[in-house]
Amino acid sequence: MLPDVWLISLRDLDEDARSIHLGEVAGMELGPGQDDFVGDPLRMMLVGLEEDSRRPYVIEAGGEAVGVLTLQSGAARLAGWPDDESVWLLRGFLIDRRRQGGGLGPSAAAAAVAAAAKLTARLGGGQTGVVLSVNERNGAGLAAYLKAGFEDRGRYLGGEAGPQRTMFAAF
Repeated sequence: MLPDVWLISLRDLDEDARSIHLGEVAGMELGPGQDDFVGDPLRMMLVGLEEDSRRPYVIEAGGEAVGVLTLQSGAARLAGWPDDESVWLLRGFLIDRRRQGGGLGPSAAAAAVAAAAKLTARLGGGQTGVVLSVNERNGAGLAAYLKAGFEDRGRYLGGEAGPQRTMFAAF
């Protein structure tokens, strides 16, 4: 059984609550080698708040911030998907290195699919699921996405850090 996680939408918080969550994000750490696959968590959240197409989330478990992720509309080709509009792009996904290995990754990835389905219903975008790309060297990430219900849709050679696997989860 996967642990419970909650996705906290930074867009839906008032300034004080957002500042508290961003302070928690600033203290997150990447695991060894993860900087090849993901950027600085705080920077990713701040960029997500600046762009209308992005929805940045803090991942919480047990009352504390344990990671971050962003859902983005109109950008699915960045993960090797054939079009930009039919699915949400999951990007900037990270579990703090001190909390890795406990099943939070698969739980948060599955929660991201559920959140994207709710966004689609609320905003009427017509998306059918979530796509992401994961570096072929990132075995832990690939395993986490498969456990969360994503399907491997093949190799994608567009990633800056080398060959990727395009992963998809339908609503």
